Amino acid sequence: MKTKECKRCGTCCKKGGPSLHIEDMGIIVDGHIPAGHLYTIRKGEPVRDDIAGEIVYAPSDIIKIKGRGKSWRCFYYNDDEKKCGIYRYRPLECRVLKCWDTNDIEDIYGKGLLSRKDLIGGIAGLWELVADYDEKCSYEEIKKIISKGDMRKQERLSKKTAELIEYDKTIRELVVKKGNLDSELLDFLFGRPLTVTLRRLVLI
Repeated sequence: MKTKECKRCGTCCKKGGPSLHIEDMGIIVDGHIPAGHLYTIRKGEPVRDDIAGEIVYAPSDIIKIKGRGKSWRCFYYNDDEKKCGIYRYRPLECRVLKCWDTNDIEDIYGKGLLSRKDLIGGIAGLWELVADYDEKCSYEEIKKIISKGDMRKQERLSKKTAELIEYDKTIRELVVKKGNLDSELLDFLFGRPLTVTLRRLVLI
């Protein structure tokens, strides 16, 4: 029986970047994948479970590689050459994924995920800022203050939720202007803006 191998069609790479695991920490720390190329799905955020085929709430941080531009295509996938720009340092999920046999990827899916604390927990001041943000903008709290009554969906966001959206916007502006942080780091540090993620949360 002929051994199957990757045909470099790019289908998996075009569906989005991988989630990162503890085993991937070294390639981040060593700079092979800069934090500016990552984004965080925060605990409680609605996310598609590719194995279950449904929308679920993230049980913890899920750190992923960003897409290219407005597409889902992995930032490191070279469409013209049909290859990975960081192949030697590709993350665990990329190494085990075989489109013709998903057993290996299913075995690690959602397990041993890398978190922001793993990467920046030792940076005094920065981690405290991120942890404080997570507490104030907790998706568990946001879900509690979204009305579950009979009002139309566009009217469900309360005054408190509007305040959180404004806080989210303000903190991102401040860390760039006052903290001199690269704006590319915002989606990694604080996750995607609430103006983006709340649209999916309200529709669930």
